[in-house]
Amino acid sequence: MLAETPYLKNTRIAIYSSRFTMNISLRQLRVFVAVAEALSFTRAGEALDLPQSSVSTQLRELEEVLGLRLFDRHTRMLRLTEAGAEILPLARKTLADLDAVVGSSAELKTLGRGRVSIAASSVQAALVLPRLIRLFGERHPGIRVEMFDVSQDEVLSMVQSGAVDFGLGTTFGSHQQLGMRSLWHEQYFAVLPPGHRLAKRREIAWRQLLEEPLIGPRKGNPVRTLLDFALAGEGLVLNLRHETSLPLTIAGMVEGGLGVGILTSSMRQLAEAIGLQLRPIHTPSIQREVVLVLHTGRSLSPAAKKFSEALIEWSRKGPP
Repeated sequence: MLAETPYLKNTRIAIYSSRFTMNISLRQLRVFVAVAEALSFTRAGEALDLPQSSVSTQLRELEEVLGLRLFDRHTRMLRLTEAGAEILPLARKTLADLDAVVGSSAELKTLGRGRVSIAASSVQAALVLPRLIRLFGERHPGIRVEMFDVSQDEVLSMVQSGAVDFGLGTTFGSHQQLGMRSLWHEQYFAVLPPGHRLAKRREIAWRQLLEEPLIGPRKGNPVRTLLDFALAGEGLVLNLRHETSLPLTIAGMVEGGLGVGILTSSMRQLAEAIGLQLRPIHTPSIQREVVLVLHTGRSLSPAAKKFSEALIEWSRKGPP
């Protein structure tokens, strides 16, 4: 059913620019999101309790207002265009935020209900946040916490675009409209297959590792940028045999005998669980800083603010 309160039924959102004004209705946004999720006018209409003709009309009017084609239409297939894919997370968040406003303000203030959306790098999403989400849910069962496990770069872009309330990851340098709050630091480890000659050492120098077939993050990744910058100060260049996007892939490639991996301490438990050995790397000693990524131009909802405070308090006890 298309649930709209009486006083919001015909509400329109005005979007201003220096050249023109756009008026987009809530119904149009709801129709767009429903069609994007169902990839079918018929199923979207059933979900919203609207006739297919109304769904088509609302979507066509939205496309006319935006001046963009949101879907590619074929005889038996419907799919989002690139523009539609970029607009979809913003439309979802807009509707979620408006639904929160329409709800009971008393419940929002007392955290009786609400929604928190987080973008987190894959390691933090898999090995750190689940425990905090469980603890937070036990204290605030009415608040839904939605987590997106994405790459380091996507954490920044999702916060910047407004697709999520905040992010958790690693950054390097400054970024427009984004603020960073340090949470904890992680040490770098060499990840070795069983029986590797370097496993006899308690610590390994970066210069010793450079002689090995190395596996690590791709260039452009904030973690890789941090490593390259720190090693350049020592006159060292990190030449990787294999570059990956996800830390889990690094561990898998080491286990498969493709070389020596470079990972941070957050992956230690998982790497050791599959039989790999980890040794700290020194000279220089490099640490990865895990930060809370916030948009400086937006304030957090009560629920998101409460979760971010819980995350900050949790981090003070040391790296999770």
